[in-house]
Amino acid sequence: MPHVTHPLDGLRVLDFSRVVAGPFATRMLSDLGADVLKVEPPEGDVTRSWGTRIAGLSGFFVQQNAGKRNISVDLKAEGARELLLELGAKADIVVENFRPGVMARFGLSYDAFKTVNPSVIMLSISGFGQESSWSDRAAYAPIIHAESGLLGRQARFDQNLPSDPMLSIADTNASLHGLVGLLSALWMRERTGTGQHIDMAMLNSMTVTDDYSHHALDASETARLGGQVRPTGYGAILVTGELRSQWWQLNRAGKVEDGLGPDASLDDKIEARTRVIADWFASFDDRDALTAELDDANMAWADVREPEDVFATDIAVERELSTDVDDRAGGTRRVVQSPYRFSDAEAGVRSGASFRGEHNRVALAEWIGSTESEVDALTTAGVLLSEDRADAETGDP
Repeated sequence: MPHVTHPLDGLRVLDFSRVVAGPFATRMLSDLGADVLKVEPPEGDVTRSWGTRIAGLSGFFVQQNAGKRNISVDLKAEGARELLLELGAKADIVVENFRPGVMARFGLSYDAFKTVNPSVIMLSISGFGQESSWSDRAAYAPIIHAESGLLGRQARFDQNLPSDPMLSIADTNASLHGLVGLLSALWMRERTGTGQHIDMAMLNSMTVTDDYSHHALDASETARLGGQVRPTGYGAILVTGELRSQWWQLNRAGKVEDGLGPDASLDDKIEARTRVIADWFASFDDRDALTAELDDANMAWADVREPEDVFATDIAVERELSTDVDDRAGGTRRVVQSPYRFSDAEAGVRSGASFRGEHNRVALAEWIGSTESEVDALTTAGVLLSEDRADAETGDP
């Protein structure tokens, strides 16, 4: 038996994706051991300019593309299609998140890859699906947040204008459901020998992941089941549960009383208990004293942390929420670590991010046996491009 350290050792992924929805999925494939070859356009992934830049590599780009190898290809150049189909013939998985129809216009549809590789599995992530009446719409995460009802519901709860969250929920949902689809298709291929084209719409992934969707489908009242931020004398703390459950836990533990008789109306109870609970939280000037009381009442609570503080907590160190990678400038930089922990296998980011076109030579040699002169010819023809860096060809990431 070959020596295998990572669950996806030996798997080859041809990655045409950019920004978040595709790159996050392929970053996780890389962390699980796959050889991910990112195909980047001449102008580069737009996210190369998002966040702090070290050695020309932005924080956003590094987070989503760490561990991947990189070739830069002009899809419009003569000979580009043939090169990419040759790579596709050696790939287990192809991932793209262009608007539907774009890959086909370059002659790189699933059918084109399937012709040269019947066992290939292709994941296409889009806003509204490959063939729908909304397929042509531009779709970024905020568009799906609005169309899926997330913003409307949150505004209703907050009694405020809709506001988009500082998190690309629709993108990451589609990424993770895309991963489920890919791994399922790989298992099916083991038994059938044939590949699949996975049509993953961000809208579908949002609604299926939304644990409040049943209220919309049943046209029923929507209760707040999540967290509630409570002001205190020292700052803010989050506790879970609606008013009724918070009251029940605190009252049962002898922390609060409403002073009402048994004949009090429901409205009076709600008004009094809302006030009493708010006053109880506001009475604490010491965090440890409050959290001890909440623990005694068996209430779930959380500190409302600033994002910069999250990675310095004890649990962040214990669970390795971040790790150091090569910053490509002689030092290291931190990136988030993948969450997978196996009993008898390894997983996690294996290197920093790559420069554009850094692995034109080594990846083409390994995947399709290209010679130096063949790569030179493709470069001269404008098919292959790269950044002008002395350290561009460094081999495996």
